[in-house]
Amino acid sequence: MAVDAYTTWLSPIYRVVDNLVRPFYWLTNIPGRLQEWGQVNTEPRADIQKDNARLKQESLIHRAQLQRMSELAAENLRLRQLLNATELLMDSVMVTEVIGVSPSPQSHTVTIDRGGDDGVYVGQPILDAEGLMGQIVSVYDSHSVALLITDSNHALPVQVLRNGVRSIAEGTSDYNRMTLRFVSPTSDIQEGDQLVSSGLGGRFPVGYPVGQVISIIQKPGKIFVDVEVDPSAELDRSRHLLLVFTTGDTGSDRSGR
Repeated sequence: MAVDAYTTWLSPIYRVVDNLVRPFYWLTNIPGRLQEWGQVNTEPRADIQKDNARLKQESLIHRAQLQRMSELAAENLRLRQLLNATELLMDSVMVTEVIGVSPSPQSHTVTIDRGGDDGVYVGQPILDAEGLMGQIVSVYDSHSVALLITDSNHALPVQVLRNGVRSIAEGTSDYNRMTLRFVSPTSDIQEGDQLVSSGLGGRFPVGYPVGQVISIIQKPGKIFVDVEVDPSAELDRSRHLLLVFTTGDTGSDRSGR
């Protein structure tokens, strides 16, 4: 013990012994490794699918919550200037899944697996992980039909995130394009501007992404400029969506669009 404590004479012996004993350590770990391998590879398929679905839903909810961060930051700057500003509403959501799509290219509607039994109501906003998708137009007991924001019959109040300029975004029956209505040539709207829901009209909650301005064209002889918008939501691809319940929702049927 004294030689080992005060000298390094026994170090070569330790190295030789370690090399001899290491295979035995590896062999003794085989049962534990086999048990871990068995637990991973024999887990029921139903449990794996259930965990995968849960993780997808959690990811969708978290991404939807992050959508409002940029709008909240801009809103905070404006609220500091108002002594009697009201507190922003906090929204709750319900995960739903698309179970049907309109076969007509002119009608942009989807059918979801939530209905009146789940508290869904006409006019309720619906969104995916990237932005606003549309609103509920028909409610049944176990399913509902949503009109997408790109449908030619849909119009949505929006505002420019950069400066708060308001406008109306209309559908064009093209999943990749919307237009802004009655935009003056003097309006402070630029290519690349992000558009979010303004909350006017009380139908859509304020601050959710709608799209990005991709083109501004002034045609000769026209009073207003043509503004094209690329929707934020993946309207023709998203499968799992969110139904938005804002403070004050009662689940009752609401009229209008």
